[in-house]
Amino acid sequence: AMVTTAWGGAKDADIVLLLIDAERGIRGDADAILERLKDVRQPMVLILNKVDRVKHEALLALSAAANERVPFKRTFMVSALTGSGCKDVLDYLAEALPVGPWYYPEDQISDLPMRQLAAEITREKLYLRLHQELPYSSHIETEKWEEKPDGSVRIDQTIYVERDSQKKIVLGHKGETIRAIGQAARMEIAGILEQKVHLFLFVKVRENWGDDPERYREMGLEFPR
Repeated sequence: AMVTTAWGGAKDADIVLLLIDAERGIRGDADAILERLKDVRQPMVLILNKVDRVKHEALLALSAAANERVPFKRTFMVSALTGSGCKDVLDYLAEALPVGPWYYPEDQISDLPMRQLAAEITREKLYLRLHQELPYSSHIETEKWEEKPDGSVRIDQTIYVERDSQKKIVLGHKGETIRAIGQAARMEIAGILEQKVHLFLFVKVRENWGDDPERYREMGLEFPR
């Protein structure tokens, strides 16, 4: 169901971005997505991530292989870890996307409630870290939001996955992965709130959450029929 929703959104997009882990190359999900992108008519852009961990010759070969299968308008090589190349992507999108009206005040960061925005931020950090291992198999809920007397905020979030094996991936060796995700999310949330943030992440297994219409409503998505 989640995959169906994602492809439905791609059909309504002005530009479709494909992010590939350069270390893993074209296999598994990346191979399947490239095959389906052949039927997409919107402009498409290829982004190769983790280029700091792959030799230049291998990157060129990977780019050529992907562009041979799908007519990408542009190819970007980035490192989400170091930030290298990321500004080039943002600059391109700012130039390529059509100009539209302001639907919200110019200084408003999001139309989402802060609890939901905080969950989206953590979801982004989770995806950047584990998008190959957990492409569509996780959901994040902000369970608790407490304003403390010292001006700080305590936020408790639960990361729901579908299997125990996925829970182990999110936790990582001795908790290293979830700790890194939490640190990155906390820093961004604190920057938006301009407050000190205490972020606590928990991981639970909820089988078949991706087929639950209620989860889609929480994320502002329409459940595919």
